Amino acid sequence: MKFLITLAESDPDAWLTATPEEQEQVFAQHRAFDAAVEERGTLVAGAALDATSTARTVRGGPDGRVVTEGPYAETAEQVTGVYLVDLPDLETALDVVRLLPEGYVVEVRPTVALEGY
Repeated sequence: MKFLITLAESDPDAWLTATPEEQEQVFAQHRAFDAAVEERGTLVAGAALDATSTARTVRGGPDGRVVTEGPYAETAEQVTGVYLVDLPDLETALDVVRLLPEGYVVEVRPTVALEGY
């Protein structure tokens, strides 16, 4: 069963002021997560996202599609990374995300298989 795991932070710029030791601790937690996923299933993909200032949002409007700068929504938390994992069930997915750094708000969502794609 595939799950999309999104990582959001209330202060995505905190990384810029983190010490090398703090950054290494975050990397170590991500490596532990990666290893736990591989022990139980498959890490299909994962990526850290660039700053929200680099995002572009495409919306439909009365005059067609409009491109705006910035993320989809103005919220207190911004998505800063994603993982796509293939694991046996939701409980396993929830178990492994507990290894990620506590500074994230983590959403775990099953994907839907679409016929013909």
